[in-house]
Amino acid sequence: MALTAPVASNNPSGAFERLLTIMDDLRMNCPWDKKQTLESLRHLTIEETYELSDAILSGDMTEIKKELGDIMLHLVFYSHIASETNDFNVTDVLNSICDKLINRHPHIYSDTHVNDEADVKRNWEQIKLKEGNKSVLGGVPASLPALVKASRIQEKARGVGFDWENKDQVWAKVEEELQEFKEEFNIADETAIDKEKAEGEFGDLLFSLINYARFIDINPEDALEKTNRKFIKRFQYLEQKAKEHGKNLHDMSLTEMDVFWEEAKKV
Repeated sequence: MALTAPVASNNPSGAFERLLTIMDDLRMNCPWDKKQTLESLRHLTIEETYELSDAILSGDMTEIKKELGDIMLHLVFYSHIASETNDFNVTDVLNSICDKLINRHPHIYSDTHVNDEADVKRNWEQIKLKEGNKSVLGGVPASLPALVKASRIQEKARGVGFDWENKDQVWAKVEEELQEFKEEFNIADETAIDKEKAEGEFGDLLFSLINYARFIDINPEDALEKTNRKFIKRFQYLEQKAKEHGKNLHDMSLTEMDVFWEEAKKV
């Protein structure tokens, strides 16, 4: 016998209750939903997060709304699974984040004074240490992609005052790291390089560039992804044009391909 689907609501609390009801129904009656565990959902949640990221970069508000819904479903799903073992439930999750936000915003909910965003971030990190974090960097997930991790490490260090004073100093560091890398990997010299050492210098160079990006308010992850998308678009234009001319990229010279590449820049 089919269940009666809960009706849509025009207010947040009603809509959230509708989702909770549907989650209850699925967990009890759907063979797939009944089988899921925290571990089985994990990789799906990661996938949904990347899909949300894609939608945001594309500026597609309809897709953003859809992907936010998918992620919200996952959060409710995790909470429901945990409630079955009496570890916590969705109410505990919501109250926990509310308590955390109140505690970490004493300039809103207490008498702490702040002058700017930097003060807010500094207070946030100090409060986290009082809550039991052993290190300012302890909250940076080990599994974060390296580019994102570098940004988070630098932001957190800045939160406690460990930072350059101005962007000129940071750029000087970029140039210093570039020179050190060039010394390890001289393009005019065919001598075999110490790969491990060169890799270390290249990592230092990337880290310093990410630091400079932070000083000029550029998100390096977003910047690189936009460049990735630009390259993909131009390369696919190159592929299409080669096909239209009855050519195979493997058989074309770099000069021939460059003609279509320059065309792609104008599209």
